Amino acid sequence: MARPPKERRVEYLPAVTVFKPAGLPKAALEEVVLTVEELEAVRLKDLERMEQEDCAAKMRISRPTFQRILGTARAKIADALINGKGLRIEGGNYQLAGGRFQCQACLSYFDLTFPHGRPVEKLVCPRCEHPQPRRVEGGAGPGRRSRGRHGRRGPG
Repeated sequence: MARPPKERRVEYLPAVTVFKPAGLPKAALEEVVLTVEELEAVRLKDLERMEQEDCAAKMRISRPTFQRILGTARAKIADALINGKGLRIEGGNYQLAGGRFQCQACLSYFDLTFPHGRPVEKLVCPRCEHPQPRRVEGGAGPGRRSRGRHGRRGPG
């Protein structure tokens, strides 16, 4: 019996999930489906310009697995662009990473974890309910102080 596939760690869910060529009716279009983890691989490698080894570590998968996911994603994107197909982002086998967020409206910071690794239906600021807060990379943010390695104040 085959081992069930391991969930890939994803830090980004797109606000827009469907793209189509201009001037063509949606009903007449063929669609290419890009999974959420394929989009994450493209985001990390091509947009964030990270090294493959770092991308794989961030997604918690092996480097060869990352390479396969990235190659599949790039082939699907090329097919959609060159052959005039629509592109839909959905599905996949992923676990949404929690983290630190900042609201773009009220500028407050908050930590968020996702139950069972799945996204909440609508990601909003808990203070002002503004949609689409921005993920903040690891930083402590105003009013929070990082205590360095192992969270200790001093040696030992």
